[in-house]
Amino acid sequence: MALTFNVKPESENTFPAIVSPNQNNPSSNTQPSTDTYAEWDTWETINELKYALEQFHDVTLIEANEDAFEKFREIRPDIVFNIAEGAYGVSREAQIPAMLDMLQIPYTGSDALTLGICLDKARTKEILTYYGIPNAKFKVADSIDDVKNLSFDFPLMVKPVCEGSSKGIYSSSYVRNETELYSEVNRIKNGYNQSALIEEFLPGREFTVAVLGNGIEVQTLPIIEIVYDRYPEGIIPLYSFEAKWILDTKENDFNVFDCPANIDPVLEVKIKKIVLDTYNVLKCKDWSRVDVRLDKNGEPSIIEINPLPGIMPDPTENSSYPKAARAAGMTYEQMINTVLYAAAKRYNLVK
Repeated sequence: MALTFNVKPESENTFPAIVSPNQNNPSSNTQPSTDTYAEWDTWETINELKYALEQFHDVTLIEANEDAFEKFREIRPDIVFNIAEGAYGVSREAQIPAMLDMLQIPYTGSDALTLGICLDKARTKEILTYYGIPNAKFKVADSIDDVKNLSFDFPLMVKPVCEGSSKGIYSSSYVRNETELYSEVNRIKNGYNQSALIEEFLPGREFTVAVLGNGIEVQTLPIIEIVYDRYPEGIIPLYSFEAKWILDTKENDFNVFDCPANIDPVLEVKIKKIVLDTYNVLKCKDWSRVDVRLDKNGEPSIIEINPLPGIMPDPTENSSYPKAARAAGMTYEQMINTVLYAAAKRYNLVK
């Protein structure tokens, strides 16, 4: 089998304590460069994943670059474990699966269509809305003219429409007035060369749910809550770039996660239903992680779906999918091989 990936440059393996765009300086549209490779994995993760797979299989590493297609064609692995995020364009997560589909090589995870849709947060929300799955009221903007006289209630969230791993989401993304809104739309357009997604802010509790499997065998792992009451004083209640990559490090005691979440059975049922509905409607395969937040009435809404969930192996790094798997009684190796087995079964490679 093969393992396909993108690896962070060594200089990007840790993020410095940067100053995010400042809400007190609305004219600032500069974009820190430190989030460029936030979606990519470190060698620590890649090597731990390779080790997990090597318990049962011969594994070849194939980096997701311009040489990948020829390597796939030459090696023709029986199956590929895909964690490649890609490098260029809004279809970047779909590039490796599209190659593998062309070569008729099986792989783990969602197909090119689902990965392309899920990276585009607006397209995802349009599909969820069509199927009646709750998500925040939203608008896509390419300029200030697109948001003048916007009939939304502040506060709002403003984020890049096609990024993951909290790229582009800073404390300044939480906007309280039109001046801040205009500043953030400009920042996204200038800093990421893409549209800004504007959403009404959901003020309630936030959860993330790992999903594993396919069809009637699909399951949710123990729900994780991000407990914003434990954030340092003055920090906006978002799992922003600052929170994910600067506050939440091996060196910092950033204990803001409860798994399993402390929720009543009725809310748990509601969250699991909306998560599985989302997973199925978007035709996800094998695994995903779905982010949920409660609205002002305490009802769950979808924030985002991650068909290529982060899987950092070190428990001190608070990587959500492995955290949920550990709470379900799985080791890292068992988690990885269970995902692989789900894909192999889907392709009828195992009984």
